[in-house]
Amino acid sequence: MSARPATGRPGRVPVDVPVVTDDAAAGPPRAAPYREVPVARWSGGARAEGLRRVPEEVPVAVRVDCADYAVMLASPTDLEDFGVGFLYTEGVIDGPGDIAALSHSEHDEGIVLRVERCAGATPIAEVREGGRRIAGATGCGLCGVEALSDAVRPVRRVPAAAAVDAAAVHRAVAGLREWQPLNASTGALHAAAFAAADGTIVIAREDVGRHNALDKLAGALLRDGIDPGDGFVVMTSRCSYELVQKAARLGTGTLCTVSAPTGLAIRLAGEAGMTLIAQARGDGFSVLTGRVADAATGGR
Repeated sequence: MSARPATGRPGRVPVDVPVVTDDAAAGPPRAAPYREVPVARWSGGARAEGLRRVPEEVPVAVRVDCADYAVMLASPTDLEDFGVGFLYTEGVIDGPGDIAALSHSEHDEGIVLRVERCAGATPIAEVREGGRRIAGATGCGLCGVEALSDAVRPVRRVPAAAAVDAAAVHRAVAGLREWQPLNASTGALHAAAFAAADGTIVIAREDVGRHNALDKLAGALLRDGIDPGDGFVVMTSRCSYELVQKAARLGTGTLCTVSAPTGLAIRLAGEAGMTLIAQARGDGFSVLTGRVADAATGGR
């Protein structure tokens, strides 16, 4: 497997991240997380010319054992994390130890992410027979599903864990912004972060797609050997059912999102035995399933 890239400090873009400036002759950017485009902005009745940074989404073709598995639209950052996390949450691998080699290459059409599994792995054709065809989406939930029976896959029960403390939830949500350097530049990316039990954020990943962001976080946790049961996941998005499925597959007992959940997400979180926290903003949040500990009340 390729060497583990440095996580980098929160709150800034690493100095080696390329930025592509838009011009009439420029083609599609390659491996740049954002580009600058000219804009005319109206504010207070006045017009001003300027530049704005906009995020890129690039087709990422995931090839497993030389076979095409999926094509996703994603931010071209932390691609090895994405490959490991995506294949893990899809059930193609059971962990980084199943991967013999991992690499990616840039092409005019997009990026090819190549994953070679260890000898003895289930043939990818058999894996796909029981899965779904995935193409073209920015990490959307039901893309590639061809039958109702495939729409909502069984959710994994999460290991029993102590209730997250309310103060830890507040701390994690308050600290999330510092871990979103690309969103600070563009205002258009989701983030998925892992916080320790006390609410201190340990690692975070960003992407134009919320599912991609969680896959990248999953891959980073797996590759760094961090136990997802030792903390909880915080996300900047709404909570869809597939985020619950991915978090349950990862084995985290608590999922916290800043926006509201869907009814299906709540039901699946209950089936998984997961604590689901939503609308976590400012000094408040809602607990939909499970329990959050509080020093004053001792419960939810």
